[in-house]
Amino acid sequence: MFTIAAFVEALTLDEVGPDRYRANSLSSTHGVVFGGQLLAQSVMAGLAGQEGKAVKTIHTVFARGASPDAPLEIAVERMHSGRSVASSTVTISQGDTLVTRSLVLLSADEPDVIRHADTARAMTSPEESRGTVRGEGVWEILIVDDVDISDPELVGPPELDAWVRFVDAPDDPATDQALVAYSTDGFLIGTAMRPHAGVGQAQAHVTLSTGVLSHTLTYHERCPAAEWHFLQQRSTFAGNGRSYGQGDIFRRDGQLAASFVQDAMIRARSGKAGAL
Repeated sequence: MFTIAAFVEALTLDEVGPDRYRANSLSSTHGVVFGGQLLAQSVMAGLAGQEGKAVKTIHTVFARGASPDAPLEIAVERMHSGRSVASSTVTISQGDTLVTRSLVLLSADEPDVIRHADTARAMTSPEESRGTVRGEGVWEILIVDDVDISDPELVGPPELDAWVRFVDAPDDPATDQALVAYSTDGFLIGTAMRPHAGVGQAQAHVTLSTGVLSHTLTYHERCPAAEWHFLQQRSTFAGNGRSYGQGDIFRRDGQLAASFVQDAMIRARSGKAGAL
């Protein structure tokens, strides 16, 4: 079970040279680093040395899996740094293996010229939502209506609503962005499986090969990770061995805080490990 200290340690990047860092991973029962952790670490790397700015958008391509038992090497290439906008490329490797590469756009807040934001299609408070709080230690997850995306016999629409929070997470804007990114990686593949009888996340890495191929996350407003926030997710397409999904994150007060999209792989397991 993860502690908040374990999350903070994984998000702490040790500088080993100019724009070069090393980081460790959270433990994993699957022997592979969770993609949400790589997203979170890429956010932290993109923010390094960019005082006065926050991540606006991160687009990540997942090339290969990484082992949680060896350090990760992180390289940052600064593409541009202006007064209000900056951009960097963040590459995470392990030994000779390139794991992920991200394009990170950063920006500083500026005064509104216009403003509008979507509202959630249906959102009750965590206390009013029908569901059981579960998760991995301090990463608490409340799936609305207790939908079980792992059960291949449960069929429903390609939608999933969930409340999440990181108990006792530090009150820090960078950590908030990283931890919010962590949660966005984990649900859209299972959401795509919901309408299809006989298919569920319990089959991942057993009879099915699944994995995130690319993930894009855009932040709109600050979202404190320690407080409950609402993930409203929908898969709009699945086919040709792939799935596509999108989601919005709303703070407890109803403010739209972030949006994300994901391309993933869902195909019959061939028995060959490591290749996508």
